[in-house]
Amino acid sequence: MKTGSRKWQFGILVCAVLAGISLYSGTEKGPAELPAESVQKVREAVSGEQRTEISGIISRAAVLMDGDTGRVLYGKNEEEILPMASTTKIMTCILALENASPDETVKVSSYASSMPDVQLNIREGETYRLEDLLYSLMLESHNDSAVAIAEHVAGSTEQFAVMMNQKARDIGCTGTYFLTPNGLDRTDEASGKSHSTTAKDLAAMMRYCILQSSKREQFLAITRCPSHSFSNLERTRSFSCMNHNALLTNMEGAISGKTGFTNEAGYCYVGAVKKGDKTFICALLACGWPPHKTYKWQDLRKLIAYGDETFDYREILKQEIRLDEIPVTDGIGEKTGVRILYPEEESLKILMAADEPVTVKKKVAKELRAPVEPGMTAGQIDYYVGGDLIASYPILTTDRVGRWNVEFCAKTLLNRFLFCYNPE
Repeated sequence: MKTGSRKWQFGILVCAVLAGISLYSGTEKGPAELPAESVQKVREAVSGEQRTEISGIISRAAVLMDGDTGRVLYGKNEEEILPMASTTKIMTCILALENASPDETVKVSSYASSMPDVQLNIREGETYRLEDLLYSLMLESHNDSAVAIAEHVAGSTEQFAVMMNQKARDIGCTGTYFLTPNGLDRTDEASGKSHSTTAKDLAAMMRYCILQSSKREQFLAITRCPSHSFSNLERTRSFSCMNHNALLTNMEGAISGKTGFTNEAGYCYVGAVKKGDKTFICALLACGWPPHKTYKWQDLRKLIAYGDETFDYREILKQEIRLDEIPVTDGIGEKTGVRILYPEEESLKILMAADEPVTVKKKVAKELRAPVEPGMTAGQIDYYVGGDLIASYPILTTDRVGRWNVEFCAKTLLNRFLFCYNPE
């Protein structure tokens, strides 16, 4: 007897015995370009087996990140939790842009006007355009403007910190804890947590601000502006702000950045630089204390030189991966075919070093339970560069497989009866 006939008869028997029961479903000197000989020394220092170590990085924690993928290309103590000083203000700025209109009116509270240096010296009761205070925040790093912005957006600095922490979590920054909108050193007495981040998180926040946020263009317009002049809305006082991010005028391809300093944090910096089609993001924490204000630029130059010399875009060809049919339980059919849903482009283009290994991992369901429809997810293909997941593509079913149940059995019996019945 043929297998198909045996299976059909068995199905009829099951329906007869289990009638009615259905189957389950289931202002300082900025960074200059490194001379060619220095670039070569950096390249030699980090080549081959030693590629993950860059000689002479002063910062206690440092990260070089690929802007396209968010992959950490170099890290030194990249997940150590440290204070971040005024680099905090990139989050203050992007949250204000995302949650308020630049033309909104901000009224200054007594608390905002009491903030210590660096300050715009706003006064209680004065009013300002939000956008003007954002220039004050990012160009001059004014602490009083940061508090006025936070209170306007969220009602209080405490509630604004809640928003900051939520945004950090949303973009995957699990080592960050915000307490203030300006980055002044503070510790929460109840939890014992300090205002802090990691170099990896700080780089990820800058990546979000310049590449991922719906307000990235406005963020870049403010942070790249050389100067900005404005008055309070009462027209009783005028102000002029100058951009103190020396990176913008001293390094070719500079995109954006923010400096920071407190007694606990030391000198900090986060910034982005474009070299050809490569976008690098650097984050530096605890990069010296006075009088070593320029150490951060030394570290930055080394990181950018390392990134530009070591990493290039390389094509990762999508492999012809053999996929077997997947068994289907409780199904009218026994198997379904599967396919990989690749995007239209034929290959991946990833910023990577020449010696980095590429690994492709396949995850496919061992079996599926009916009913199965074409296009259902049955697994995925993952592409890794080094140990970093770069891309994932779904594995989809190609066939429709119905489920054995009372309804199917009844229809099958009826069809067989009508086909075989001959009134003559």
